[in-house]
This record gives sequence, structure tokens and C-alpha cells, in this order.
Amino acid sequence: MIKNFIKLEWKSFLRSASFGSNVVMKIFMVLGALYFMAIFLLLGFASYPLLQDSGLPPFPTVNKYLIYFFVLDLVVRYFLQKMPVLNIKPLLVLPISRSKIVNYCLGKTAVSFFNWVHIFFFLPFSIMLIKNNFNTLEVFTWMIGMFFIVYINNFINVLINNKDVVFYSVVATVGLLGVAQYYQWFDVTLYTAPFFESFYHKPYMVLFPLLLIALLYYFAYQYFASNLNLDEGLASKSEIAKTEDFTFLDQFGTLGTFLKNDIRMLKRNKRSRTTLMMSVLFVFYGLLFYTNSIEAYNNPAMRAFAGIFVSGGFLFTFGQFVPSWDSAYYQLMMSQNIQYKDYLASKWWLMVIGTVFSTILASFYLYFGLETYLLIVVGAIFNIGVNSHLVMLGGAFVKTPIDLSSSKQAFGDKQAFNLKTLLISLPKLVLPMALYALGYYLFSPNIGLLFVALAGVLGFAFKDYVFTKIESIYKTEKYSTIASYKQKN
Repeated sequence: MIKNFIKLEWKSFLRSASFGSNVVMKIFMVLGALYFMAIFLLLGFASYPLLQDSGLPPFPTVNKYLIYFFVLDLVVRYFLQKMPVLNIKPLLVLPISRSKIVNYCLGKTAVSFFNWVHIFFFLPFSIMLIKNNFNTLEVFTWMIGMFFIVYINNFINVLINNKDVVFYSVVATVGLLGVAQYYQWFDVTLYTAPFFESFYHKPYMVLFPLLLIALLYYFAYQYFASNLNLDEGLASKSEIAKTEDFTFLDQFGTLGTFLKNDIRMLKRNKRSRTTLMMSVLFVFYGLLFYTNSIEAYNNPAMRAFAGIFVSGGFLFTFGQFVPSWDSAYYQLMMSQNIQYKDYLASKWWLMVIGTVFSTILASFYLYFGLETYLLIVVGAIFNIGVNSHLVMLGGAFVKTPIDLSSSKQAFGDKQAFNLKTLLISLPKLVLPMALYALGYYLFSPNIGLLFVALAGVLGFAFKDYVFTKIESIYKTEKYSTIASYKQKN
């Protein structure tokens, strides 16, 4: 049965409309995996001698900081690890037991890169422990215990991605412990370090994480099994619709009609509301750059980079998925007598409004000086004049349908990646950084600000010409986009 499931997924991969972009993404994923494997391998062998040379006891020190490592692992998993999915609906009419479907989906997580990559740290570190006269059997039980903790993280991640109560409980627990640790109210390492070290001194302690894995697997299995039906878990959720006219937009004609639809979508759907929240969080991203808390960010180019992101959070998170926001009814919309220019103009104006709002919201950066806020303002001008066009141009090549009822992947989707969108994305960040740095070093900071602002004004001046070109590209890509949106898996 597992062999049949693998065959189905392989066929789905080969027959997907985004097969080309999937292959490119897989290549980049392999290169990224090799990079992290090398880093973990280096850390595994180097940690012991480096800690020893620093005058720290290697084994107790590693055990002390493992809690931070596992928390970071859980955070990375939440944002990057793909959940076990399968096109389940067609399988429910076949003579396949639900337990096999659920066990296969959960079993897929066991071979996830996020699990086995840890062996490249723990195995070399264990070898170094044995070379330094640690008991071989006890080192082995310690290493096994670490892998059990890794799999605990795996199944916690499965649950927090599907159950809100687990998500908020984990966030609250980690947040409270983090605050207590920061203000030195409570040191969690005083309890976690002895626990991790007990896998070495008391080998039977590895049974505790093993039992916890079994318990988490049971809860995950029960959740998925109970929702594996067309009437509940797989059924589309419906809500009572509220009538909102926005009649003040009628004066803008067709453009106003599109704007009303987009505003309703942003207000009513989980995915679009998540995007709005993410764009607000982008406003505070600049604190990493403008507080001088990170030395690597304390240079003109990176400060310009922050200005682009602070003002352009909505532009990037919303704009990268034009026209995917309308994927559910894109085919119907394209069969109507609709001018592409009006459709694109409505998206552009929405991004402009979002950029202006973010810039006003970021006015608290005046606390760090007028120059800091001017960086955000000129970043907004560049976003409106140049990046808004680049974002919509990239959207023409993004053929990923969006599930508006899901809040997942608010930052983006791996299927939205392809070489064209990558090349289009480079000028969004590199160009303003280069312009500001050029003016800053050759003349003065004010000239750097002027260069970035003039680029935005120039882009705005050629708006109609650029829109005409983008419109023709959207028309060229229309039928391949419609075909891609039909593929839900």
C-alpha cells in the first residue's frame, strides 16, 4: 500500500502544471540541504575542542543550551516544514482503510529532512565524546534520547499546524519561559540540562521521550482520523455572508468594482487577513536595523533595505500573489468582458494604499532620527514607483492557486518560485540598496535619499507605459495560468 501511495505522489509531481518550477525548487532544496548537512557536520566535530579550548566543559555546556536549539528547531519547522498531505478525497471511495491513509501521512514526517539532518550533529559529537573516554553505551543512549526529542518536535509541529489550542499553548509556554529567562526570573536550563544529561547517566530515562512520542502520535492520529471524511474535516466551511456595499467607490467605475471585491476579500478570508497581519509585522522589522542592535546591519545599504521592507510589507505579501488571489473564480472572470488594465489598476491602487498606510504607521521611527524616517519615506516612494510594477510583473508568472480559507503560507509558497520571478525579485531590493549606498558614499546621505526617491518618481512617470507592457504579458500567460489554477493539488 505504501508503494502505491508513493506512486500516486510521484505521478502527481510529474503531471503538475508547475513541474518545471518544482524541479528547479528541488535542486535548490538539495543544495540547501547539503549546506546545512555540512554546517551540522562541522559543528558536531568542532564543538567539543572549541568548548574545551574556551575553558568550558563540552558535554554539560551542550546539554545546557540544547533547549534553545530545540525551540529554534520547532520555530523553523513551523514556518518551513511541509505538512504530510495527500490528495485524500479520491481515496475515500476506494477500498483503503482510513488507518492506512493516516499512518502513511504521519509516517511521511519520519523521513523529513528536518528530522534526519540532526544526525549530522549528534553523531559526530557522540564520536568526539567516545574519543574523550566517555562510556560508549551511555553515549549511545544519550544520542538516541536526542533523536527522540527531535521526533517529539516533529509531532508537536504536526499538531500546532492543525490545532489552534496546541499552537496557542506552545506559543504561550515558550513566550513566558523566554520572558522569564530574559529577565532572570526563572532559568529553564537549570531543569532541562540535567534532564538531557540524564540520558547519559541513567539510560532508562530515554523511555520517557519515547512514551511522549507515542502519546503525540496517538493524538495526531486521532485528530486526522476523526477529520478524514467528506462531511466534516474535508468539507468546505461556509459562513454567513455580510453585505458591504462600499458605495463611495462606485464613482471610480470598473476600477471601483474591483476595489470593492478586493476589500471584501481582505476582510472576510482567513488567508488574506493573515497577510494583513504579516504586513503590519513588517513595519516593526526595521527595529533590527535602526536600533544598531546587530552590527552587521549597521551600514547604509542595509538601512535602505529596511526602509523598503518597512513600507512595503503589504506590497510584497499581497502583490506577489496577483492574480492568484482570484484563482477560485479566475476562469469565470476571464470569460467576462473585463479590461485587464482596470483589473491590474485596482491591485496597484490597493498596494499603493497599503504602502502609504504602512509609512504613516511607521512614523514612530522618527524617534531614531529624521534620517531614519526619511529612509522609510523614500523606500515607500520607490515601492510605489518601481516595486509595485515589478511585483505585478512577477505575479504573471506565479501560477499557484490560493486557498483563501487557510492561513498557511502567508509569506509565500514554494510552487510560486521559478527562475523568472527570482530574476524579477532581485531589482526590488538590490537597486534601492545600491542607489542609496552610491549617493551616500560618493556625496552625502541626502543625495542617497534623493537617488532612491528619483528612481521611484521616474517609475511612476512611466506608469502607463509599464502597465501596457505588463498587461500584454498577463494576456500571454492567461491560458497557462487558468490551466494551473485548475490543479488543486
